[in-house]
Amino acid sequence: MQRRKFIKGAGGGMAGILAAGAAPAFAQGGPEIKWRLASSFPKSLDTIYGAAETMSKRVAAATGGKFQIQVFAAGEIVPGLQVLDAVQNGTVQAGHTAPYYYWGKDPAFALDTAIPFGLNARQMNAWQIFGGANELFADFYKGYNIYRIPCGNTGAQMGGWYRKEIKTVADLKGLKMRIGGFAGKVMEKMGVVPQQIAGGDIYPALEKGTLDAAEWVGPYDDEKLGFNKVAKYYYYPGWWEGGPQLVTMVNQAEWAKLSKEYQNILEAACWESNTWMVAKYDAQNPAALKRLIGGGTQLRAFSKDVMIASYKASLEVYKEAGEKSPAFKKIYDSMVAFRTEQLLWFRVAEKGFDDFMHTIGTIK
Repeated sequence: MQRRKFIKGAGGGMAGILAAGAAPAFAQGGPEIKWRLASSFPKSLDTIYGAAETMSKRVAAATGGKFQIQVFAAGEIVPGLQVLDAVQNGTVQAGHTAPYYYWGKDPAFALDTAIPFGLNARQMNAWQIFGGANELFADFYKGYNIYRIPCGNTGAQMGGWYRKEIKTVADLKGLKMRIGGFAGKVMEKMGVVPQQIAGGDIYPALEKGTLDAAEWVGPYDDEKLGFNKVAKYYYYPGWWEGGPQLVTMVNQAEWAKLSKEYQNILEAACWESNTWMVAKYDAQNPAALKRLIGGGTQLRAFSKDVMIASYKASLEVYKEAGEKSPAFKKIYDSMVAFRTEQLLWFRVAEKGFDDFMHTIGTIK
């Protein structure tokens, strides 16, 4: 069965099995399998960490408990930023992580999460399923002994927390900032000193002054991490993460051991988690943002000058990355072509609708 055909059909029979929570006949006679999955995230972040648990529960339910995946938080088996290595070398059978953490191995990894001025969540899903991205990444990950499945998306993120206002590009110079993935290279071109730090380690670094600024996800998670207690200014949008995707990474040899039925169940459960995560963030972020602002957080938009400078710096970084990594260039070119068509459509329908809905509060 081709992967794309499976994904398109997942809303039918397989989704019904998962929703019912009953094991079909093939699973009742299936082998008992127990896996360990290493997450890049702490348990306190119940949405980004919770996507792996949601997936695990669905797999167990759909196989009558025969296929068990135990989720371990960052640091319980390996540090949060070493999940890929643990899956690759077989320390664990699977991992749940943001691929852009590993852009140092190859910048192509960043494209499997988010790059500055890339795709939003819906566009990312469309590119994966219908734009050829799944096939491109399947080929890329083979070189790392990994089979990967999209498993979560945060939706558009915020631009982070700052101790001082950022009015111009000059205000960024010398700023020590926690920023994940490939976006750090862009920020570096504008004078920022980027640092990639796992989620659970950001608060103490910001509190002690080791960092001047930090970005994570958005109001719901940021409130949990307490960033508002140590930084006053909260900027938007997170132009480097318009629709960042998480993935489940599976050791290739362990994937090959699974029956086709178990493989399909795991894929379907991951795609359900993909929807679950962005839906939960969308549901939780509004109230969290209100609480933050009510508590004294100063909400700010990045200036047009900062946005334009960031976009130009991004193009420089992509050119450099493409010259060093054939994989990056191949996948990036695919994304850009797909994004061009998507923006034409979103500008007509989505933007037109959203722009009006944002004004209705002023209509008497």
